[in-house]
Amino acid sequence: MIRSQRAILTFLLLAASATSVALADGIAFITNLKGEVAIDGNPRPPLLSELAKGQKITVGRDSQASVMYIASGKEYVLRGPADYLVKDNEVAGSTAMPPVTRNTEWRTSSKVLVQVAQTSAASVRMRSAAQPKPEGANKSFPSDGSIATLQPTFRWTVADPKQRVEFALMAVGEDRPVYAGKAHGGSFRLPSKLKPETEYAWTATVAGNEIAGGRFRTLGSEALQQIERSKPSERAEFSDRLLFTLMLQEMGAAQEARESWARLSQERADLPELASLAR
Repeated sequence: MIRSQRAILTFLLLAASATSVALADGIAFITNLKGEVAIDGNPRPPLLSELAKGQKITVGRDSQASVMYIASGKEYVLRGPADYLVKDNEVAGSTAMPPVTRNTEWRTSSKVLVQVAQTSAASVRMRSAAQPKPEGANKSFPSDGSIATLQPTFRWTVADPKQRVEFALMAVGEDRPVYAGKAHGGSFRLPSKLKPETEYAWTATVAGNEIAGGRFRTLGSEALQQIERSKPSERAEFSDRLLFTLMLQEMGAAQEARESWARLSQERADLPELASLAR
């Protein structure tokens, strides 16, 4: 046990050291991977790993990698078989297989881009050290942290979907409930909007017994507006939905971020990093 703990600690320290170096030198990062991809001869780089000037990206036949520059937000889609070179402001390839480019607005969210390297290292640590959550883990929403909406749908686990539930919502520090009424099954959508940057507590009870509840905080108006502006459609590019999930995580909307990671993981089972982040 002690040896195992020491091994995990050593791994975490090495990962943190590698992240510090990447933060100093990284100018771009990987936003998508499919098939055989190598960086400087090292196969299968982690999703979201940072890239430095001068690194060589090798993309195999019928494979693909997407690279986004931190400063500009420009994304390069690299297809194989071909070799590419990371330069100051662009990814260069051969004339036979030039990269496809697209501009994005993600460069305006500097906090999210800084979070990229941290999340990439975290996903590596979680794949090595994290244990699956036990059955019966809290599935109530929202139950902790912040939420990125002012009109949430509260959710909980209930044995009978037709069961009548007493639902109550309070603003922390106030005497009168914001809402109190009946719900059926395992969810309830609040009929009116909450206040931004306010802490709330809620309970769901059946026959006087509490079956679910939680305490959460709504994000501030500026953060909510930024999230609303940045929210991609279901048909948006994979990397846009990936970066939006990072934004939720960085803003503190941890439960919503985990649910988004889980949806991305179901879509891309070939990227184990996503399943780690959904835990």
